[in-house]
Order: sequence, then C-alpha cells, then structure tokens
Amino acid sequence: MDFAFSEEQEQLRGFAREFLAGRYDDTRLAQLADSPSGADEEVWSKLAEMGWLDSELTFLDQAVLFEETGHRPLPAPYFSTIALAAPALDDETAKRISEGTLKATLAWAEPGRPQRLLDPVTASVSGGRLTGEKVLVPDGGAADLFVVVASDGLYAVDASDAAVTPRTTLDGTRRVADVRFDGAPARALASGEEARVLLGRIRDRAYAAVALESVGVAQRALDLFVAYAKEREQFGKPIGVYQAVSHKASDVYVRLQEARSLAYWAAWCVSEDDAMARQACLAAKSFAAEAAVFACESAIQGHGGIGFTWEHVLHRYYKRAQWLAAFDGPGRGQRAEVAAYLLD
Repeated sequence: MDFAFSEEQEQLRGFAREFLAGRYDDTRLAQLADSPSGADEEVWSKLAEMGWLDSELTFLDQAVLFEETGHRPLPAPYFSTIALAAPALDDETAKRISEGTLKATLAWAEPGRPQRLLDPVTASVSGGRLTGEKVLVPDGGAADLFVVVASDGLYAVDASDAAVTPRTTLDGTRRVADVRFDGAPARALASGEEARVLLGRIRDRAYAAVALESVGVAQRALDLFVAYAKEREQFGKPIGVYQAVSHKASDVYVRLQEARSLAYWAAWCVSEDDAMARQACLAAKSFAAEAAVFACESAIQGHGGIGFTWEHVLHRYYKRAQWLAAFDGPGRGQRAEVAAYLLD
C-alpha cells in the first residue's frame, strides 16, 4: 500500500513552507506571540486566496498544511477552524470559511469537570437557546462562530451572542478563552447518536492534526539543533563531532521518523475513513506530541546557554509542543485507549 503524498501535495508542501518562512521569521513570530492578541489578523484572507480553507481539500491535502504550520507556527485559528469546527458545519457555513469571512472553533471543556472531548457535559439547550460555560476554548478570542458540545448534541452559536474572556496560555500564538452562554441563540448541528459519532470523528481528525503539527515542530527543532552543531566550535572543532551532541541529535532523528510514520498513517486512515482510524489517531497523537517535546528539549540542551534564553526561538517551539502534548489529555490517556482496543 502506498502512503506517499502525491506530486501535487508535495508541491503544496513546498509552497506552504516558503510562504510561512517568508511571513514568519523568528523575529516576526516573537512579535506576534508577545502581542496582545497573539494572532496575525491579516493572514486569514490570504489563506483563503491560497485555497488553504477550501472545503474540497482532502484530509491528506490538509495534512501537508498541518505539518507545515507546525514547522513554522501559524498564528491564526487554522487548527481550530479546519480540524475542530469544520467537520460539524453545513455547506453554506463551510463556504464562508473557504471565502475567508468566518473563523470557527469547538467549545467542549467545562469548569470543574473532566475536560476530554468525549466526556459528558452539562451545557444545555431549551427553546433553541443554549446556556452553559466552556473553558480552554482554542482560539476562542478570535472565533466568529462556536461549535458547542451540549448535553444532547452539537450546536452552532455566533460569537456575538456569547461572553468571551481571553486567557493567557503557554503558547502565545495559540490562545484560549473562557466562553459563557446565557440563553444564546443556538442552531442544532447534530443530536443523539449522530452527535456522538460526529464528535468521535472530530476527535480523530484533531488527534491526527496534532500529530502532524508535532512532526513539523520536531523537524524544525532538529533543523535548528543540527545547524547549530555544525557552526558552533569547541576546542577547534564543530560540537557536532562530539558523541554527546551527535548521539542526542540522532536520538531526535530516530524518534522523529517514528512520529512521522504514525502521523502519516493516521492522516491516511482519516482521509480513507479506514476501520483503523481510531487506533491510528490515538497512537499518533500520543507518540508524536511527546516526540516534539523531546526534540525541543534536546535541541535546547544542544544549544547550551543560548538555548535557554528568551531571545532564542526554540522556546516558542517548545511551548507549541507542550500545548500539543496537553491537548485533550496527556499521552498516557491515549495509550490506555489503544491498550483497551488490543486487550479488551
């Protein structure tokens, strides 16, 4: 079976990498991460012009973009809109996303309760109006529309009908928000068993996207590590010739390739609606996100003192890796589910 990306998808990868590198060099990325909103307000329309928001893209097309937006973090709600919200939306709403006039996200976690995607919630709808509170909503401050997980299904609520409180978070380029709904007008998207199945599919897509972003983060950390090991000299030699450095870089490379294999498998399973999609996405998210953390920590150590400074870009990637690893619970939770599939 061929898991390789097509020639067109590889061309898309090259274009995406060039665009992101040109728009977000290390200085620009730091400026946006430390800005009040943490977002590039002008890029959304450009993503629409380039076709990144097109609903006709397959998940394998989107997989290329998710990986590249990890390699060079994109300070815009691409993950929240495409991976989390879009699968629940109708064609008319998806068209608004494609045109670059709508940003969306998924609101599921609630205060004082378990916060994983498939956990029970208390938010409820009566007479077409939704009441409840959501926390840690990805890109909640930038969204125009919330897809809200309620006790009996999924609902669409305009951001203008909600009370949104932006919160600071570890990754300055991917903020979260608390959102309160007090009798907000809500449009039903799915209910009952249909909603449960849809939410499961959203989780699979999100896990695959997290794994792909993690691969991009890990690759960028390794690139920085290797470049520094070639140029930094100690005792008249590049530090890369010393085993303490070269072995660490090799360990990152090996783990990165394992993560990439799992992430691509998950992406293919989601795109093909394969029976192994759930297991593949669980495994990919668990391994790849932790691999990204490992890659960043190793690269920071390999850089020595400069790697620990605020001025160096590595801590930006480390924070994105930590965000990805924490998404919907740590990796041990996903590994427990994989074990259940194999053993129960």
